[in-house]
Amino acid sequence: MKLRIAGTVNDSIVDGPGIRFTVFVQGCPHNCKGCHNPQTHDFEGGNVIDTKELFEKIKGNPLLDGVTFSGGEPFCQAEALASLGRQIKELGLNIVTYTGYTFEKLYEGRSFEHWEELLKVTDILIDGPFILEQKDWEIKFRGSSNQRYIDCKKSLETGTAVETEP
Repeated sequence: MKLRIAGTVNDSIVDGPGIRFTVFVQGCPHNCKGCHNPQTHDFEGGNVIDTKELFEKIKGNPLLDGVTFSGGEPFCQAEALASLGRQIKELGLNIVTYTGYTFEKLYEGRSFEHWEELLKVTDILIDGPFILEQKDWEIKFRGSSNQRYIDCKKSLETGTAVETEP
């Protein structure tokens, strides 16, 4: 399966707990003012890569605690990421997914474009648009204070966002 990405980071410690392989997907509809990754907004930018190639890179790093899907907007490529995510889960790694959507919006639209599949492989969902006026350097793994660190499994079980601590 093909995925359009802006790039990857092999050993990130800022995109979720532990040592992570981070995939920055290309394409984002949110255009948040002050976005940390504005180069990922163009849906025609970046490079197309086969998810098999990404999986081999992930599998080849024995130090990883997990994988992070960032962006861009991961839910714009939910099918490919969900497929990759199922393989990642078989390795025993956790998955953090960043999104500019809220959990409520994703849950409400979970039948849309494989959103539910991506939610099901996600352990931690960091949701909400980046809001420059709420930028906060003190909170872990988030850019602005409106963004939540959500236990995605518990949230899917209850149908409501269940926040947790990093």
